[in-house]
Amino acid sequence: MTALTLPARARAQLTCADVRVERGGRTVLNDVEMKVAPGSRWGVVGENGRGKSTLLHVLAGTLAPDTGSVHRTGTLALAEQEMPAEDARTVGDFIDEHLADARAALGELDASAEALADGRPGADRAYAHALEAAQALDAWDADRRVDVALAGLGAVSDRSRPLTTLSVGQRYRVRLACLLGGEYDFLLLDEPTNHLDLAGLEFLTARLRAHSGGVVVVSHDRALLADVATTVLDLDPTRDGRPAVHGGGYAGYREGREAELARWEAEYEQQQAEHARLTQALSEAQNRLSTGWRPPKGTGKHQRATRAGALVRSVRRRQDDLEQHKVTAPVPPQRFRMPALPARPGVVLLRADQVTVDGRLRRPVSLALHSGDRLAVTGPNGAGKSTLLSVLANAEGLVPSAGQVHRARNARVRLLGQESPRASLQRARRLYEAHTARLVSTGALAADEVVGLGALGLLLTPRDADKPVAELSMGQQRRLELALVLAARPHVLLLDEPTNHLSITLVDELTEALQATDAAVVLATHDRQLRRDVNSWPRLDLAAPMREATVYA
Repeated sequence: MTALTLPARARAQLTCADVRVERGGRTVLNDVEMKVAPGSRWGVVGENGRGKSTLLHVLAGTLAPDTGSVHRTGTLALAEQEMPAEDARTVGDFIDEHLADARAALGELDASAEALADGRPGADRAYAHALEAAQALDAWDADRRVDVALAGLGAVSDRSRPLTTLSVGQRYRVRLACLLGGEYDFLLLDEPTNHLDLAGLEFLTARLRAHSGGVVVVSHDRALLADVATTVLDLDPTRDGRPAVHGGGYAGYREGREAELARWEAEYEQQQAEHARLTQALSEAQNRLSTGWRPPKGTGKHQRATRAGALVRSVRRRQDDLEQHKVTAPVPPQRFRMPALPARPGVVLLRADQVTVDGRLRRPVSLALHSGDRLAVTGPNGAGKSTLLSVLANAEGLVPSAGQVHRARNARVRLLGQESPRASLQRARRLYEAHTARLVSTGALAADEVVGLGALGLLLTPRDADKPVAELSMGQQRRLELALVLAARPHVLLLDEPTNHLSITLVDELTEALQATDAAVVLATHDRQLRRDVNSWPRLDLAAPMREATVYA
């Protein structure tokens, strides 16, 4: 009989204790403890590069920790952020792999039923075993569950379709549907909302809330965390150096984190004040020692020696006080600083008239943008949002099949695309500096408009800035892409799913900056919280029931 992997259901356990992971001499994870039980839903948060994806691999068993232990009982599935672009399988092959145990169980059940009908010895035991396995896997319903998930996520359901013909988002949705339909004891999901539209987000949220097993979600989607997480693991730095665990869901995390930071900052300020006092005391003692060696004439030799010794002891005592006083300084949060983006009052920076793109943007679109305008482009996947933004930016030479796009003379139009370009082997800082140098040499940017990479506050540390781009995390690469766009100081800023891979804190700061900038901003996003935040912006709905989508912002 085929060895089947059966779910443990109520007996399932996924725990880790004292987990530590180091890479390249840097501690990525330290003292991580988790107990994921059936029905529990963990959210994992933290700045980019804090080891969130690494933790999922440790839990899944694809990466061994340097120290600590991981215990698994039951089945699990991991959805990574990335999927290989070159994949010879079809959609059906992918589904078959995830439902292999269910298919094998039904095959064994049929074979044992035939043996039972023939009266073969031991057939009754084999049939009972096969029936138990099929029931544990709910094997009869497996394909239907996947089909429901494919439909709910808006994924391709044609089993014969090669994966290489699908977009990144389409491939991701097929895989996510397989995981949701697979009835695993534990789901480990890394940024599962990145390629979902509103209907897909609502379906995913409902399925995760209803999942009987355990869920661990790494996400920057604030709405998903608020709707799903019952417990939050925060991997950002703390006073004691250990990751913090917050009950009460996402709201409990926000309250707990804010209270912890307030206590930490107050303690830091007190320690800094005490350090300054001790430093001043030492300086004064050293000054007295310097001037006290030469007392007034007539002072006796014994008196001079006594005075000098007392001054030396005073300096040493204050040096000891200063050395013993340690400042447990909190790591200052990285603050995003949007550069001043220029305005050109009274100028139509960008105009689209009756624009369409064959097979990609079917509904004619017209719009006009001035400095300070805001526009949210909405519509389901496939409506043409990314295509519209690419046409407006003339990205990769994409031009309309019909209609026209007019850009004002010397107007700087920049696009932050949804999908990242292939990661460069060049170091991040050098890539950025070469980019700004090209902008200046081509006359697109004045030399006094250049903003240094560090001034934007987008890469976490100078060490990150000196790494090859390919060695940065997905979130750090996304930060660099945003920095490259802002370096051009655009008059028109086009953002296609800008929150993908960005931390919660950075998204909040970026949202605030977008509300205040003088540039025109066009935004396409499925991020539900971001959509709530820009609810007052004019909207261009590409799914609206009209012949032409028109906005004059």
